[in-house]
Amino acid sequence: MFTSELTQGNPVAVVHGADGLSEKQLAAFARWTNLSETTFLLEPTTTAADYRARIFTPVNELPFAGHPTLGSARVWLDHGGTPQSHEQNVQECGAGLVRVRQDGGRLAFAAPPLVRSDALDESDIGLIAKALKLDSDAVIEGCWTDNGPGWVALLLADAESALDAEPPMATVGGFPKIGLIGPRPAGADAGFEVRALTSMNSLGEEPVTGSLNAAMAQWLIPAGKAPHAYTAVQGKRVAVPWPNPY
Repeated sequence: MFTSELTQGNPVAVVHGADGLSEKQLAAFARWTNLSETTFLLEPTTTAADYRARIFTPVNELPFAGHPTLGSARVWLDHGGTPQSHEQNVQECGAGLVRVRQDGGRLAFAAPPLVRSDALDESDIGLIAKALKLDSDAVIEGCWTDNGPGWVALLLADAESALDAEPPMATVGGFPKIGLIGPRPAGADAGFEVRALTSMNSLGEEPVTGSLNAAMAQWLIPAGKAPHAYTAVQGKRVAVPWPNPY
């Protein structure tokens, strides 16, 4: 997802007709693909939805994730799915109903509401900054930006601070998913540099992350720290993958 070039963007595996698979089989298949997420398409449980998607990492199930939502919608449409509305299709997932708008050949999801958005305290910010080898002066503030997957995010002074951070080799405290965002110079082609660091799978860092970007926009725009037209660059410095634990 998030690219038109093969081997770029963020991959996802999508499994059709998964209604007959057991929980154990879903988890085993997701471990086997070893992608950041694998989705399973099922019949919806409500007439308000066009289809249902269950989203698994190699180690757990997520109520929502960005690029698996878009990937599931693309595969569902390309394999004959007919939405109830000509303008959008509706995905049922653990986070509820997610609207996916069709704009020609492109898809865009309406971000679900944040389930947690409280500020991180100074001790937690310090713990994360130390683990990522961030200069304490580079961190402006931190916040939970969780729309299901469990992201926290640090707003940094600039894009270079985000790029220079060193991903940890293990989970940092109670924060398995850490987002970094720093403003790019004036006149740049995007407003922010973003990185998504995670210990929830063997990849270590995701190249492009819809759930995190959606959540950070929901955090920064209302706070006046980002323009209404939030734009970001991600994946410029993806870390070397961690050893595969499976």
